[in-house]
Amino acid sequence: QVQLVESGGGLVQAGGSLRLSCVLSGGTFSRYVMGWYRQAPGKQRELVATITSGDRTNYADSVKGRFTISRDNAKNTASLQMNSLRPEDTAVYYCNAHLWPRLDHWGQGTQVTVSS
Repeated sequence: QVQLVESGGGLVQAGGSLRLSCVLSGGTFSRYVMGWYRQAPGKQRELVATITSGDRTNYADSVKGRFTISRDNAKNTASLQMNSLRPEDTAVYYCNAHLWPRLDHWGQGTQVTVSS
C-alpha cells in the first residue's frame, strides 16, 4: 500500500523560505509523477508543481521563479523549495503521486503559514 508522508511545513514571515519533503513508501517511486498541491481556506485544491520521472517540471504561474520542485529516486523523496514566500501562499500543502492514467495517492497535508 502506497503511503506518502510530508514534512517541512510551518510558520514563516513574508519573504522567507521553507522546504517541504514527501517520502513515498510501498510503491515504486520512479514510476510516479510527483506533485505538490495546496488548498487555502474556502478555496479549491490547486496545482503547485509537478515533476516526472525524467525530471520534467511544471509550475503554476503564481509560483514560477519562486518555487522549485525536485525528486530523488534513490531516496523515494520529492521536495518543494519555496522562496520569497507571500501571505497568499498560506495553505495546506499536499503531496501527490500520480500513475497514468488515473491512479492518485495523497499525503495527509502540511500547513504552511506566511505572515505579513
